[in-house]
Amino acid sequence: MNPAPAGNPPGSPPVVIGLLEDDPDIADLVTLWLHEAGYAVRGYRSAAEYRRAHGSETIDLLVLDWMLPDGSGPEVLELIRASRNSSLPVIFLTVRSSEDDIVRALSSGGDDYVVKPPKQRELLARVGAVLRRHNLERGDDDGCELGPYRIDARRRRVQIDGREIELTQREFDLANFLFRRHGRLVGRDALLKHVWNVGANVTTRTVDTHVSRLRKKLELGGEHGWRLTAIYQHGYRLEQV
Repeated sequence: MNPAPAGNPPGSPPVVIGLLEDDPDIADLVTLWLHEAGYAVRGYRSAAEYRRAHGSETIDLLVLDWMLPDGSGPEVLELIRASRNSSLPVIFLTVRSSEDDIVRALSSGGDDYVVKPPKQRELLARVGAVLRRHNLERGDDDGCELGPYRIDARRRRVQIDGREIELTQREFDLANFLFRRHGRLVGRDALLKHVWNVGANVTTRTVDTHVSRLRKKLELGGEHGWRLTAIYQHGYRLEQV
């Protein structure tokens, strides 16, 4: 029996899973499972390919092969944890199953691990569990709370300390996307793709304008403990003050 699709509410941006796996058969199979479960997938076949994309592409979780043709999973994880995307959830995919290897995977900053060959239901369950811990999986109530902020995606409204803030549809979609990825660097291209549903060749000026307006409406200058910060040449990050 296949697991039930994760699904997203209508109009909600998809959760994007990065998959760094050099074995094409495993990569294709895992990609199929993730797509069937309702996730978008961005694939990488080498450490070098991931490094080129790191910081410019927005993913919500990385499934990371331990052994790569040009490096190792722990080396890639070290890069992630030392970067602006240090909070990116990571699940190791590995043939290693000894206790020492598992301890190393988790103590080096991994969130979980799956032993190869992967099993569909186990992999999706672990992906869902890690996303829930990072407040990225869509639950039944489809809500998100950060300090005084409450995002209600079903009713499409935002409150600060119970005070409802009037937002346009686009502003709400932008707020929902950023709040669910708090502490993470979110690139302008990702916002164009998942909030505006357009490609990276479209000007990003409209993103900057909407972010500026949203920052003002939601008082995200630090006065409520959260700040929406521009990261030069990269994008934005909603971070706790």
